[in-house]
Amino acid sequence: MSRFTFTIHATDGKARTGTIAMQRGDIRTPAFMPVGTAATVKAMKPQDVRASGADIILGNTYHLMLRPSAERIDRLGGLHKFMGWDRPILTDSGGYQVMSLSELTKRSEEGIVFKSHLDGTRHMLSPERSMEIQRLLGSNIVMAFDELVPTTSTREVQAAAMERSMRWAKRSRDAFDAGGAHAANNALFGIQQGALDEGLRKASADALLDIGFDGYAVGGLAVGEGQEAMFGCLDYAPGQLDATKPRYLMGVGKPDDIVGAVERGIDMFDCVLPTRSGRTGQAFTRNGPINIRNAKFAEDQTPLDPDSPVAGWSKAYLHHLVRSGEILGAMLMTEHNLWFYQRLMADLRAAIAAGQLTAFANDFRSAYYGGRD
Repeated sequence: MSRFTFTIHATDGKARTGTIAMQRGDIRTPAFMPVGTAATVKAMKPQDVRASGADIILGNTYHLMLRPSAERIDRLGGLHKFMGWDRPILTDSGGYQVMSLSELTKRSEEGIVFKSHLDGTRHMLSPERSMEIQRLLGSNIVMAFDELVPTTSTREVQAAAMERSMRWAKRSRDAFDAGGAHAANNALFGIQQGALDEGLRKASADALLDIGFDGYAVGGLAVGEGQEAMFGCLDYAPGQLDATKPRYLMGVGKPDDIVGAVERGIDMFDCVLPTRSGRTGQAFTRNGPINIRNAKFAEDQTPLDPDSPVAGWSKAYLHHLVRSGEILGAMLMTEHNLWFYQRLMADLRAAIAAGQLTAFANDFRSAYYGGRD
């Protein structure tokens, strides 16, 4: 079997449903990837993540390089064995976390020197080092190393960062390809940058297509620009990329963000929202998100959803657990939220296959917006 193939089974407008085939298993698209930042999807066992419907999860280069280190994970047999997940893993490049979590000390053409947010130690992350770390982890979908700047930056700053990211994309491609058996059996995605500027996005896409990747990500969104601006960018950005390859919107997002992005041609998503929200008392439901801490749920004997894997526990019990700070509350809320996201993806795939995406999306938004807590 080829290391990576993407087959589109059906389209509906700009939306597509298909399958990514890899040696560690198939990924049904549109796909949502639960985030396993530190080699764990928080509050979940790997088998329960799989039971929710997830075909692939995301690991984090920045966090794992700092603790326990990519070298240690490699010595212990790789990330799959280390965390007990035998299906595909996508790893991000570390670029976003370097920008958002670290005290930056120096950006240069070589890479980024930064201080760890854990202990202040200095590290260098470059395209070559990012590829090395992801190879040591045993990543199945490796992300090119890029430079992200805020969408509020000047066009000059955005253009410079995009152009450097494209130079780093070529270095990432070369370093990945030098990875021997790992490169032969896995895949590399390029990341389109350019903030909210259509011309910069087009220049970035052209550079990535010239290099050639197994898939393409739309980067630099979901960083505070708002849904309207994000959708405005997605009205053109995916179409600038290779339509025969998967298109991945990084760091998105809320359920209604995902529906709108699928309508605009996106195939893959990741976000910490379902797990983070679960740990803080927010549950996603057909009628919008609810705060289980709210006093109105103190004696509510109904489940979050009758089809949920946690339907055996009432909102009243979940309210009690979360208000009491009990670990089981975080576990059950997270399990529900991941199930909700995976059910949404399954519904989107079915709607696209049936040519009914517009009707499904409109019905979803009507219920989701109309029933907010």
